[in-house]
Amino acid sequence: MDSFIARQPIFDDHQKVYGYELLFRSSLDNVFRSSDPDQATSKVLTDSFSLFTMSTLTGGKRGFINITRDILLKDYVFLIPKDQIVVEVLETIRPDAEVIEACRRLKEAGYLLAMDDFVYSEAYRPLVDLADFIKVDFLQTQDEERKGVMEKCRAKEVRFLAEKVENLKTFDEARKIGYSFFQGYFFSKPTVLTRKDIPKFKLHYLRILQEIHRPEMNFGRLGEYIKQEISLSYKLLRYINSSFFGLRNKITSIKQALVLLGEKEIKNWISLVALAGMGDDKPEELAIQAIVRAKFCQSLGPYVGLGRKTEDLFLLGLLSLIDAFLDRPLEEILKEIPIDDEIKKALLGADSSLGNIYQFVLAYEKGEWEKLAKQRLQLGIEDDLPPRLYLVAVDWGHKCFQEEPRPVN
Repeated sequence: MDSFIARQPIFDDHQKVYGYELLFRSSLDNVFRSSDPDQATSKVLTDSFSLFTMSTLTGGKRGFINITRDILLKDYVFLIPKDQIVVEVLETIRPDAEVIEACRRLKEAGYLLAMDDFVYSEAYRPLVDLADFIKVDFLQTQDEERKGVMEKCRAKEVRFLAEKVENLKTFDEARKIGYSFFQGYFFSKPTVLTRKDIPKFKLHYLRILQEIHRPEMNFGRLGEYIKQEISLSYKLLRYINSSFFGLRNKITSIKQALVLLGEKEIKNWISLVALAGMGDDKPEELAIQAIVRAKFCQSLGPYVGLGRKTEDLFLLGLLSLIDAFLDRPLEEILKEIPIDDEIKKALLGADSSLGNIYQFVLAYEKGEWEKLAKQRLQLGIEDDLPPRLYLVAVDWGHKCFQEEPRPVN
């Protein structure tokens, strides 16, 4: 049985990543290939932690995992190190004596517990007293309900987590009433109330992005733009002088480095570094998500007949969050960057070969398994391919933020 996994970041109130909710399935068809659903679930769970390492999936952060009643009662959770996970008790689990006792065993062993999609009922009080996190769905509740849960469940150790926080407005509202953890894609599509001036350092990066995607790249002009951004100049020279290239002599000039890299490598590497630079005042997860998405898009290309479009797919994924980096509407930004029209249309939701891959990747990130099953068949992707490529993309994305520079391809 293949294991499929997606993840969604969980932030603290400083917009720093605390952990990831890990979403598991046995296949994109969302069907357990077993007569025993709990046996299938346990296999997915154990395989996921033997095939996918937690350090790769979460970058050292905690993984939030939904647990079924039988998995909870059979103590399978004890197979996973307590410092790596948060055990989510699903809202469908009835809080009877067996469940309460199983949660108490986990708590006494040092595991963290979360109540998922929580709606208050006095019957859940014993579990609330054990919980470290109370998760409230902000799409399914109103303001008074969100506050009421906090009033009824407030305890010394419990922390409140707002789920389905899909925009900046909801994030601000949740933080205002006292929620300290947040889950959702609130940073992906920022709310733009007025046209903002772009800070000077971001203008440098935007000009560089414009320059590298012109039909004919001007190395001289590009070199001048890069020289204006000291950190980018340093990163470029450090990258070209790394052991990956194995050069006998050190490169000392920007133009020399650009010529040696070549046009393809320049486009990918500078796009990556420039976009990360524009996100200096944003959560690091935003940059990680953009480059994981870029790598995932790119890696799917050869399997759907788009082997010659891998550069376009990489750029498509990389630019998919540029509106969040610049706090401006995507349509407006795309008018200023001379990239291929097919990439622009895909970013704006058009149905096309690139757009279909992009929509598949977005659905995979959110764990929309039923939607993915249909898309997979349309694209002709083998069932076990996406999780393998996704894992590689996640690992690569985290490594891009490590000290040693990595090749883009």
